This record gives sequence, structure tokens and C-alpha cells, in this order.
Amino acid sequence: MSVIVKDLVKDFDGQKAVDGISFSIGKGEVAGFLGPNGAGKSTTMRILACFQPQTAGRAEVAGFDVVKNSMEVRKRLGYLPEQNPLYPAMYVREYLQFIARLHHLGKQSNQRIEAMIEQTGLGNEQHKKIGQLSKGYRQRVGLAQAMIHDPEVLILDEPTSGLDPNQLADIRKLIKEVGKDKTVILSTHIMQEVQAICQRVLIINQGKLVADDPIGQLQYRMKSGQVTIVGLKEKAENNLFESIEGIIKVKAIDRHTWQLFSQTGFDPREEVFRIVKEKGLTLMDLHQEQQSLEDVFRQLTTNNNQAKE
Repeated sequence: MSVIVKDLVKDFDGQKAVDGISFSIGKGEVAGFLGPNGAGKSTTMRILACFQPQTAGRAEVAGFDVVKNSMEVRKRLGYLPEQNPLYPAMYVREYLQFIARLHHLGKQSNQRIEAMIEQTGLGNEQHKKIGQLSKGYRQRVGLAQAMIHDPEVLILDEPTSGLDPNQLADIRKLIKEVGKDKTVILSTHIMQEVQAICQRVLIINQGKLVADDPIGQLQYRMKSGQVTIVGLKEKAENNLFESIEGIIKVKAIDRHTWQLFSQTGFDPREEVFRIVKEKGLTLMDLHQEQQSLEDVFRQLTTNNNQAKE
């Protein structure tokens, strides 16, 4: 595994920002790391990036302990924090040359700089000062510096914050492509982004890991019941489907459309079809809704007092 976290704890003046979490992430995985503000996400990522030590527990990146072998971890890790720390007075290419020297890339420097400029779409901006760039292009520069030394593991904290839709699409595509042969931990508040990029979701709340599942499995596991949508051509009474055994609740969206809430594992569609046919009505829509990732996130993280990060 490229990232291993075991019983990790971070204590700030008696308050646990991270409270005994454990997980592991392998090569070729893009994992979404989610949680409300103050849940412990950034603290965990800072520990993995060797910016601060844990109070207890163990963390490894690319086979090296983040405390005992921090320099080896840094060689193999790329990190883009939420507040992208750039030098606005430096030119893009000049900045990447500076970062390449910090990583001691030597003869590989020019090759890696050219690769990053091409991969992140900075070709037309490479001779501009960073301070002249838009937010989207500054994020691209941040990604380029995080990847310039070809790390095994990437940690990206809100990498698409403040980007417009076109910029979002480009950065998401880039992260997804990079994630094919690296380990990527992606922190974001944008659920559509998680569904577009990540194969797996880790959710942290009050410093504790409350979910660690593939996206589809997480949505299925948290599903408290089925929701079936029924649409008719004709108007009908609200109680038309209430007699179906296994239906918990019928909610009319309008006189043509209903939501049927049923017990877990019960599929009412056969009975719905029978009733519609028996009444001589015309069925226009009949499908089941999947619980959204936003619904799952709210179930796992609401009604709690979040710990400070």
C-alpha cells in the first residue's frame, strides 16, 4: 500500500482533531477525503505530508514512516495545500526551475519542467509572472510543482476551489489521468467532483473515520429504503398505491407523479404495473432513485458537534 494510516491521533491542547483513524490506499487509487469544516481532514493531510507530527499512531507514505523517515517521504510525495503557496513575483518557468532544484532533479530538470508545462496546460502562460495569472492557472502551477518530481503519492487539498466550469473540467481530467499510476488523496467539498474523479470515499467527522467505501457501495450501504418514481399520463388519486404491501409512504409530487418509499429490499414496480393496468391508466415513468452522495454525507456528518481541525 502507498499510504497506511494506523490508529492516528492528533491532540491540540486536550482536544482531539484526529481521533484514532485507520485506512490504507493503494497505487492507482484516487480516494476522496471528505468531511465538514473542522472534521480533521487538513490535519490528517498535514501529518501525511510531514508538516506536523501526530500525537499517537502511525502513518506511512510509500513504505516510509512520516516521522522517522520524513525526508524519504518528501521525495515520494507531492502536496498541494488548500492555500496554494506560490511566489507571485516569479515567472512560471522560473518558479518550476526553482522547485526542480529543491528536488535535486539535476539533468532531469528541463525534461520534467517541459512535461509539467505540457501536462498542466501552462504553455501559453509559462513566461508570465505568477501574480498575473488567473486562479485557474495558479492552481495549474500548484499542481505542476506538486508533480514535478514524479511522486508516487499526491495529496491535493481543495485543488479546484474557485475555478470556473471550464477550468474545473480540465483539472478534473488531469487528476483522473494522473491517478491511473499514482496514489491520490483528494479533499473537496464538491460531491460531483468526488463522483467524477474518485473510485473510493473516506469520510471523517469529529476526528473519526465514519466511512471508507467505494462510492457505489457506500451509497448502497447507507440506503435506508427504496424510492420509486411513478408517473402517469392521467390524473389519479394520492391513495392509488398506498395499498401495496411494503410501501412505507406515498408522496405526491403532483397529480401525475408520485414518490413511493418502500422497505429495504422490496421492489414495488411489479405491483405498480399491475395496479396501473387494472385501473386502465397509462404508465409514463417507473424508475428507482439512487441515494445521492450528498445524502450519504449528510447522514454521516450531521447532528454532531464537529471538532476543530
